[in-house]
Amino acid sequence: MLLLAACSGGGGRSVAPVAPANFTAGSTRPTAAAASRFLTASSGAPNATPIIYQANPPRRLALASEGPAAFPFTPSQCVQQFGVACYAPAQIRAGYDVPAALDGRGQTIVIVDAFGSPTIREDLHAFDQEFGLPDPTLNIIYPMGAPPVAATKLDKHHSNQLGWAFETSLDVEWSHALAPSATIDLVIAPSNFGNALNVAQAYAVDNHLGSVMSLSFGSAEGMIAGRGNNLQLQQADRVYQAAQAAGMTVFASSGDSGAANGLSFANAGFPASDPLVTAVGGTNLFLSDAGTYQSENVWNDGDACPFGCSDGAFGATGGAPSVIFAAPAYQQALSHLAARTTSDVAYNASVYTSVLAYVGFFPAGSGQNGFYFFGGTSEGAPQWAAITALANQSAGHAVGFINPKLYAIGANAGKYLSAFHDITAGDNRFNGPGFPAGPGYDIPTGLGSPNVANLVGLLH
Repeated sequence: MLLLAACSGGGGRSVAPVAPANFTAGSTRPTAAAASRFLTASSGAPNATPIIYQANPPRRLALASEGPAAFPFTPSQCVQQFGVACYAPAQIRAGYDVPAALDGRGQTIVIVDAFGSPTIREDLHAFDQEFGLPDPTLNIIYPMGAPPVAATKLDKHHSNQLGWAFETSLDVEWSHALAPSATIDLVIAPSNFGNALNVAQAYAVDNHLGSVMSLSFGSAEGMIAGRGNNLQLQQADRVYQAAQAAGMTVFASSGDSGAANGLSFANAGFPASDPLVTAVGGTNLFLSDAGTYQSENVWNDGDACPFGCSDGAFGATGGAPSVIFAAPAYQQALSHLAARTTSDVAYNASVYTSVLAYVGFFPAGSGQNGFYFFGGTSEGAPQWAAITALANQSAGHAVGFINPKLYAIGANAGKYLSAFHDITAGDNRFNGPGFPAGPGYDIPTGLGSPNVANLVGLLH
């Protein structure tokens, strides 16, 4: 039974189950087939230390406004005015060659976040008004009961709530930007602990909310107690097994702190490192004002920061060998490593080649509401989810778990050059070790960024 809560602005509803779902320890031990995907076999009782996931996309205030207001600058004018390029939906769609005939109609994109944002409906409407997009159906779902406090009244002094509120705006607005007629199901966990986010993901899978799911959060594998024997990691892995069985495509961001993820050694971010998830790395994307594709390199503000780096280094794309998961069969021919490696694919991620998103959850008159320049690999996960929704629309069915298809495309020179932009310049060494880009598959950017018009047909 579902309890319907009041909502305002746009189409859609807010939904909370009366009886919250939860996991039991007995249901989380990997199956024999799943256990073979780990580098080290689990033994003994699972480690119950919680995983604490982070989501705090790098950003900078672009234009303060208390409501919808015209953003008057082109990307080249933004560079002159702010030292930052600023891309609108039309430019990103043109740059990555998104077909005008595909809009996500009939598809549902699932976005999982913690805490949420108290103004997400109004902010999405402001974004749509600025860029001439239709208001979508936006369903906000609370699988563990009542909405978290942050979903109704944001504590701007609570760094977790604030970072996740920004994340919610970026995820919802930019998944919608690429698939403007798709329904968005925003599934909100009441905290950023692993169990709460696992429940939210499991609810989306078990209730078949949609055929694509975006996860713009992560934890350095090196910070996960017990590593592959961690209870909450095993819970999440079971969710991704269920998603694969249900024909759902799952995307996660590779991280924003380089290959070391804030530690002293290279380690991937989880859940992007799970072999049943498609990991999205980051680039600097250079487009003309009309959106014509010019070039891309690895996002690394510490190595190749564009336009003079006037605001310093925001970060660098994640991507590293996993210290938990073995290399899956689909990746072995191209990565040549024993471990699972992230990233699988790439997308624009630099604040210096930013996308614009609107937030309005600060107090009126604070001067902090308005359009922001956003970056981070969490920009790419929801947009890749939207691209896959377009592929589902084109195919007339869900394309499902796409990693084997992606790597098969990568192994075919003709298909690869038509479906991907191969990123060959840069590295993701950022306050620690890192890896270089190069021809074909590489760790920072995977197979590269999409040429959507050519890719969607190859995913059928």
